[in-house]
Amino acid sequence: MRAIELSYPWGSNNLNIVERPDPKPAHGEIVVRMRAISLNFRDTVIIAKGGYSAGGKDAPPVVPFSDGCGIVEAVGAGVTRVAVGDRVSTLFFPNWDGGPPTPAKREGPLGSPGAEGAGRDLALFPEIAVSKVPDYLSDQEVATLPCAALTAWRAMFVDARLEPGDTVVLQGTGGVSIFGLQFARAAGLRTIVTSSSDEKLARAEQLGASHVVNYKRTPEWHKAVRDFTNGRGADFVMEVGGAGTLSESLKSVRLAGHIAVIGVLTDATAPPAKLSASVMIGTSARVQGLSVGSREMFEAMCRALALHQIRPVIDRVMPWTEARRAIEEMENGSHFGKIVLSFDA
Repeated sequence: MRAIELSYPWGSNNLNIVERPDPKPAHGEIVVRMRAISLNFRDTVIIAKGGYSAGGKDAPPVVPFSDGCGIVEAVGAGVTRVAVGDRVSTLFFPNWDGGPPTPAKREGPLGSPGAEGAGRDLALFPEIAVSKVPDYLSDQEVATLPCAALTAWRAMFVDARLEPGDTVVLQGTGGVSIFGLQFARAAGLRTIVTSSSDEKLARAEQLGASHVVNYKRTPEWHKAVRDFTNGRGADFVMEVGGAGTLSESLKSVRLAGHIAVIGVLTDATAPPAKLSASVMIGTSARVQGLSVGSREMFEAMCRALALHQIRPVIDRVMPWTEARRAIEEMENGSHFGKIVLSFDA
């Protein structure tokens, strides 16, 4: 088998394809022949920016990427969740079956030290690390679900409990925000999408965005949100920017609204946020950080996807052997939706 390995001194230049022995499943384990992988912003932090650099010189290589789709090729004794021939998606947090998050449930996210990820053509996983998926989706589409789709789903419908007619602000046109736009349209929500690209905003409108704002031309975009909502503010904001945008989100949200903090895209370049305690008190908003979700949430999301026949938006597909180039393209931010690596390409 072949695998993508990230090794010391980390960084994308140390992302290489290596040969390994074919895996054999032990009790409770399965072998999955991977068909596709999708990239997340997390991967650029881990790989390109040395997110695992604390491991030091003696740290073993990491097989990266949390999100993938494949076919179960072999099962060990005691496996009950899946059978040979089943098509499955990986799960970001294998130990989180349901209920609220706990430190134990969030241990061992795929693609991190000690929990090898989807970047290999034959992947050995514990059976709890995968879930069956809807038949109507392609392998490449399934690969986009574990992180970006589930993050959007949890933020909007588990944590914020949005209802038809609510107004949501979706920052940018990356994977999470585009899934948020698709979920919002299916659920009867009004959407406001922000981006610095008019071309991307036009594509968002084609996907059903109710309103769009170019934040380069309108840096105080909370005023546009207030205008669109007759001064009331949005019920929900998908906060992906972090330090550079949180203040605008607080000014955009309605009284007692919900801000889901799921990204830190601006944290490396933006100065420390100057947040006013009076603004936070005045909004009475709930500001909640979150990271992906449980198997229970994933399976509920898949039922909703199948009911509404929602198809993930894939910007480009590249061969899995070009993971290094894909990470670089992810970093430049030109994508709309998801970047996918295919084992068939």
